[in-house]
Amino acid sequence: MSGTNSPEAVKKLLDNMQSDLRALSLECKKKFPPVKEAAESGIIKVKTIAARSTEILAALKENSSEVVQPFLMGCGTKEPKITQLCLAAIQRLMSHEVVSETAAGNIINMLWQLMENSLEELKLLQTVLVLLTTNTVVHDEALSKAIVLCFRLHFTKDNITNNTAAATVRQVVTVVFERMVAEDERHKVIIEQPVLVQGNSNRRSVSTLKPCAKDAYMLFQDLCQLVNADAPYWLVGMTEMTRTFGLELLESVLNDFPQVFLQHQEFSFLLKERVCPLVIKLFSPNIKFRQGSSTSSSPAPVEKPYFPICMRLLRVVSVLIKQFYSLLVTECEIFLSLLVKFLDADKPQWLRAVAVESIHRLCVQPQLLRSFCQSYDMKQHSTKVFRDIVNALGSFIQSLFLVPPTGNPSATTNQAGNNNTSGPASAPANSGMLGIGGGITLLPAFEYRGTWIPILTITIQGSAKATYLEMLDKVEPPTIPEGYAMSVAFHCLLDLVRGITSMIEGELGEAETECQTTTEAASSPAQPSEQQDSQSTSDQMDKEIVSRAVWEEMVNACWCGLLAALSLLLDASTDEAATENILKAELTMAALCGRLGLVTSRDAFITAICKGSLPPHYALTVLNTTTAATLSSKSYSIQGQSVMMISPSSDSHQQVVAVGQPLAVQPQGTVMLTSKNIQCMRTLLNLAHCHGAVLGTSWQLVLATLQHLVWILGLKPSSGGALKPGRAVEGPSTVLTTAVMTDLPVISNILSRLFESSQYLDDVSLHHLINALCSLSLEAMDMAYGNNKEPSLFAVAKLLETGLVNMHRIEVLWRPLTGHLLEVCQHPNSRMREWGAEALTSLIKAGLTFNHDPPLSQNQRLQLLLLNPLKEMSNINHPDIRLKQLECVLQILQSQGDSLGPGWPLVLGVMGAIRNDQGESLIRTAFQCLQLVVTDFLPTMPCTCLQIVVDVAGSFGLHNQELNISLTSIGLLWNISDYFFQRGETIEKELNKEEAAQQKQAEEKGVVLNRPFHPAPPFDCLWLCLYAKLGELCVDPRPAVRKSAGQTLFSTIGAHGTLLQHLTWHTVIWKVLFHLLDRVRESSTTADKEKIESGGGNILIHHSRDTAEKQWAETWVLTLAGVARIFNTRRYLLQPLGDFSRAWDVLLDHIQSAALSKNNEVSLAALKSFQEILQIVSPVRDSEKPETPPAVNVPVPVLIGPMSGPSLSRPFIRTDSIGERLGRYNSSEPPIVNVELEDLNLWWAAWNTWYKIGSESTKPPITFDKLTFIPSQPFLTALIQIFPALYQHIKTGFNMDDLQKLGVILHSAVSVPISSDASPFILPSYTEAVLTSLQEAVLTALDVLQKAICVGPENMQIMYPAIFDQLLAFVEFSCKPPQYGQLETKHIANAKYNQIQLFAPAEWVALNYVPFAERSLEVVVDLYQKTACHKAVVNEKVLQSIIKTLRVPLSLKYSCPSESTWKLAVSSLLKVLSIGLPVARQHASSGKFDSMWPELANTFEDFLFTKSIPPDNLSIQEFQRNESIDVEVVQLISTEILPYANFIPKEFVGQIMTMLNKGSIHSQSSSFTEAEIDIRLREEFSKMCFETLLQFSFSNKVTTPQEGYISRMALSVLLKRSQDVLHRYIEDERLSGKCPLPRQQVTEIIFVLKAVSTLIDSLKKTQPENVDGNTWAQVIALYPTLVECITCSSSEVCSALKEALVPFKDFMQPPASKVQNGES
Repeated sequence: MSGTNSPEAVKKLLDNMQSDLRALSLECKKKFPPVKEAAESGIIKVKTIAARSTEILAALKENSSEVVQPFLMGCGTKEPKITQLCLAAIQRLMSHEVVSETAAGNIINMLWQLMENSLEELKLLQTVLVLLTTNTVVHDEALSKAIVLCFRLHFTKDNITNNTAAATVRQVVTVVFERMVAEDERHKVIIEQPVLVQGNSNRRSVSTLKPCAKDAYMLFQDLCQLVNADAPYWLVGMTEMTRTFGLELLESVLNDFPQVFLQHQEFSFLLKERVCPLVIKLFSPNIKFRQGSSTSSSPAPVEKPYFPICMRLLRVVSVLIKQFYSLLVTECEIFLSLLVKFLDADKPQWLRAVAVESIHRLCVQPQLLRSFCQSYDMKQHSTKVFRDIVNALGSFIQSLFLVPPTGNPSATTNQAGNNNTSGPASAPANSGMLGIGGGITLLPAFEYRGTWIPILTITIQGSAKATYLEMLDKVEPPTIPEGYAMSVAFHCLLDLVRGITSMIEGELGEAETECQTTTEAASSPAQPSEQQDSQSTSDQMDKEIVSRAVWEEMVNACWCGLLAALSLLLDASTDEAATENILKAELTMAALCGRLGLVTSRDAFITAICKGSLPPHYALTVLNTTTAATLSSKSYSIQGQSVMMISPSSDSHQQVVAVGQPLAVQPQGTVMLTSKNIQCMRTLLNLAHCHGAVLGTSWQLVLATLQHLVWILGLKPSSGGALKPGRAVEGPSTVLTTAVMTDLPVISNILSRLFESSQYLDDVSLHHLINALCSLSLEAMDMAYGNNKEPSLFAVAKLLETGLVNMHRIEVLWRPLTGHLLEVCQHPNSRMREWGAEALTSLIKAGLTFNHDPPLSQNQRLQLLLLNPLKEMSNINHPDIRLKQLECVLQILQSQGDSLGPGWPLVLGVMGAIRNDQGESLIRTAFQCLQLVVTDFLPTMPCTCLQIVVDVAGSFGLHNQELNISLTSIGLLWNISDYFFQRGETIEKELNKEEAAQQKQAEEKGVVLNRPFHPAPPFDCLWLCLYAKLGELCVDPRPAVRKSAGQTLFSTIGAHGTLLQHLTWHTVIWKVLFHLLDRVRESSTTADKEKIESGGGNILIHHSRDTAEKQWAETWVLTLAGVARIFNTRRYLLQPLGDFSRAWDVLLDHIQSAALSKNNEVSLAALKSFQEILQIVSPVRDSEKPETPPAVNVPVPVLIGPMSGPSLSRPFIRTDSIGERLGRYNSSEPPIVNVELEDLNLWWAAWNTWYKIGSESTKPPITFDKLTFIPSQPFLTALIQIFPALYQHIKTGFNMDDLQKLGVILHSAVSVPISSDASPFILPSYTEAVLTSLQEAVLTALDVLQKAICVGPENMQIMYPAIFDQLLAFVEFSCKPPQYGQLETKHIANAKYNQIQLFAPAEWVALNYVPFAERSLEVVVDLYQKTACHKAVVNEKVLQSIIKTLRVPLSLKYSCPSESTWKLAVSSLLKVLSIGLPVARQHASSGKFDSMWPELANTFEDFLFTKSIPPDNLSIQEFQRNESIDVEVVQLISTEILPYANFIPKEFVGQIMTMLNKGSIHSQSSSFTEAEIDIRLREEFSKMCFETLLQFSFSNKVTTPQEGYISRMALSVLLKRSQDVLHRYIEDERLSGKCPLPRQQVTEIIFVLKAVSTLIDSLKKTQPENVDGNTWAQVIALYPTLVECITCSSSEVCSALKEALVPFKDFMQPPASKVQNGES
């Protein structure tokens, strides 16, 4: 009060007081002198105080009674002017607080009197107010009196006074309580907690109160008394009172001063004992009243509810509940139950409206609601108040729809839509009809089954501004506009939901943050006292547990009612804003339930939104079989009465915005979507978007609904899984209004955003989402089974989208996600499959390109996880899926190929998993991938994967869909091998490192490391795998593949084999090459001989490849040649391996079986391979050896002396082992090292094989038909050509047995005939004497052998005879071609090869053996010339054999097949004899040649006197030439044989003589014509014979009796022959008469005559002692016969006779004495 205390103010006060007093004295001067006097003494008093006192105001207060007295007296005059002046002065004093208690009491008494006199009523009120508000001096009775005064004034007749008094009363009541509050404030420091007072005695309790408090107490108590119509205790003097006013005052006190009641027990007591019973009592008429029940029926008339009181009671109740809930728990329970009852349908409309308003007031106070829940719903035997409130609201709303409100007269009529009495109701009822008659704007309203209720805007959201609770001036109940109650109830629900959710969520948020901070604090070590901290944490926990229980109870209590009401409203709402609010409430509740983990309620709210989104009665199983058991009955019990949940009404009062197909197995009609459906859908999207984390299992509901909506709206997935409006497939096409068309992109966008926001969900929620999508997808899959309708791809598309946005934690969801998509990929519906694959491959690609942390290169597990589904797709058989898979692989390779790392095996596995039956395009795509890998990525992949690359490439080779792919894959294998070769070192290092690691792991686990070709080092194993793969391809059914693979395999081994470790060659040989050979051999031998018409399409096949067998033959050839080449070129590597000899045997075995196969191509090639391996040189000595791998270092044991170990298994038993042979041939040499020995074994093995091939192939078959296989000439030629090379290696041990075997083979080989259709190519025309290559080869073989013997040691020369035998056998072929078994052969000259008929069976033609035989003969001669003197040749009677052999052609002479033959035979014989006879003479004594002579004699005989007749066409010259040959033979006899007669057996000489004798006389040949006879007689020959005879007859060198014997014998033979001829001639001449004799006889006689003359000449020349007397006698005896011939007629004979007779003159001498010398 600084203003009133300042000196100026005090001075002013004093001045005013004095002027007031002066004015008073003036007024009263005439009428009221006492007053005047008092006033004047007052002036003096004031002046005195002012003069004397320092504290003027205090002094004034002390003396206030005296100071005030004049004014009181002035009031007592009842004179208005004076009274007013006095009251103003008193007020001035009061305002300066200079009135003491006594003065105040006096003032009040004075005012009371004025009041009773009804004077200055307003001024009175003003004075009282000033008195009580400016200070606290008025207490107790004075105070009560002042208050009563105001009350009394309230009930005057004057309206203004009444109202002012009412206001004053209110103010005064407030002042009383304010004083108390101030008093408490002052004493707060001193006061401890007030002691709890027991018992009811309010007297005792009052005594403890302080003065202001006591006043307040008394006042409040009396207010209660007054309202209750009882007499007041303290407010004495009250005359009348209204309940309404009393209730208003109570309400204001309770509302304004709650702390008074809460802090003071006395007041609390009043509240409990007075106020509550009072309220309950006053409520009774409302409770008992039933609207529409007849009053007469009840015994006592029921008091009707009175609006003003009822409304005020509700206000009081609101305050009580709001402020004193904690004090009045039980009472509030009653109040709340009453409130709920007031909503009943049978209560008056206005009552229901105010009750709803009251409830609205509660609904905006969530903390209060929370307390209800804690105090009632959570207590065991208490009413479930909170639940009841919510349920009551629900039933209230329902009742409004079901019962037309009776209170509103227009409600009944407004259905007609033409009643304009009450504004809002005049809107057209059927608001579905858009704006009838244009220009009418629709009111927001609810419409349900014909009941139309407008929605009024009543309040700002969140504040409960009541309308009817504020109507304090109304006495009559107001008419409630239609829709008001509904609107308030609607807002109640909304505010309730908003309040509860914001409160609980706020607290939840706090709890979470507190939890976080406390846990963080607990974890930080800096905390001073950890115990305390953990204590606080646990308190925190307890607190949270309690809170959570309350939250859950609140939700559980209210959700059923809320849901029922909201669902109904949602269905009835025709206003977009209202719908939005309802949906928002449902969404908020769903989210809250989700957050609290209340699954049933959450799902129920979500179901409601879902149902709202779909057309009515839409068959969606998820929604109809809802998880919430409570919902299944569709009814909730509210206070024992059952309220049905109203199902959505079917009559649409909404604008239809879309028509589409329902998503169902059976096609149904169309369904319609309204704008409300779309609105609900957006809410659903919103819910999923913002509250996805708490949806849990309800994702199923949400997504199922969205799926159906999306389907109806015709949205289809596009790339990345986003949904775009697509054309509707099947059924009537979807119809969309423009409104919804513009919405679609938005919806699709929100849908995508919804799944994008899944990246912010926690892992558990994400799993819920994925599971929901998966089960949705499973349903879609079930629906799509068995029909090819368009399936719903929503789930698959969204799985893809979800996966894509959650790449950063893809591990969490990868397995369920891809596991499901893999199932989709197997679906029979192609569209479904396609999308499954699309989604899966997109995810894999995205996963690989995503920038993970740590990057994939450091997180191999993740990479494998990502690639795994790609591999799993290989188990699916649908080609379209596999194509997608492969395209994905291709893209991965193109984008990620460099960084696949450990994922390579999987990627390669995918390519490799393509099977043969999967169609060309698949194989082609997979192969494209492989090509890319081989061309670009070999260097980037881990070396351990190279083997897989090899396997995969190999597997493509084996695919038989597309030949080109197979061939290209073989090319790839070659490229791969090249890569291995170039990067060998690095690959080897890496593989060894890997191997070591694996080895270590295996040891730790105690398992054996298992990989193919194990003992070999890993790099070698890689090669071996490559070789093995190529090996498999070498036996592919397709010839082209086999050929290509074979070439590649051998090229690779040839080109890169040097990289292999030495020991690995062992595996190459046994596991790769021989294994391959075995398989090829098997396939070839079992191949089909059927003719293949064409090679697919119109490709013609050459006849040499037109059966499978022929095609396999080519493969066999290639393979065998390749293996042989490797053996040849890599011998230096292979031989040091332990079992080279075994390998050699196997190889030889293969060569043998190939050579003996019944296929010319194979057999010939086998021999070529054989030739190749025989060109091998022995390994070079170490000094000059090429770099041999140092890996193998075999110690070489030295074998001394003959070695008698087991020889190589030669198939036939030999008489001596190799060792013995070696010993035998090498005994003089130093000891041999076993490498050479082994070499020798190898060669002998080769020889055995050669022998077997030769003997088997040339052995004639037993039977012949047209299919009999006869080896071809080239084959035989090749076979024989092998021998010389082979022989070089085995000559040291080659013995007679072997020679025999060789002979057999050579002989058989030469004997093999050829087919007539082949002969023109092999043979020259018959006339040319040329050898075939086979024959040359045979001779070469023998030549090699003979040369070797020639230079070889002594002991080899025993083989000469055998060679002669062999050659001579060939010589015989000239006259007698060899037989080949029983085969009928034509002579070559008769073969019809010039006119081969097509398809005629080929004939077998024997060759022209003459040239061969002749050449053989020349060889024999040559050889004999060299070897005639060799012991063996002599001993084995070679000469005799030669002669015997020659005898055949010589005896045949003109009958020989070829003329040249006998001529050559003669010349050969001459040559041989010229060499052989001296040798024979040399060995005459030994008898070794004894048997030769007769043979020789016979040969001469057969030749010189042949039985064959010369051909007719023989020319004279020719004949003469032939004669000269005969002459040569006789010359030989004369020079080489007869001179040495003494060394020659007598019989032989005799035979020769007889022959000469025979030759010397012309032998007749009847075939000669006369004309030629003189020529045809072999005169030269005869002459020669004769001369020889003669020469040897008179050989003057007779040294031995034998020679003499020869001459004598010769002469006697000659003379006897002459005698015979002459005799015969004479006879014939005589007989013939005049006829001349035949020419030849004439010639003969002439010859004889000439011979006689020659003989006599010769005898004369000889010394007489050499001529035997007997001879002379024989000569002379001829004379008579000669004389007889004189008579002949032939002049020639005559002239010859003349010559013959002339020499006889020498015998004509006188007879001498008889000498006996004829006996010697």
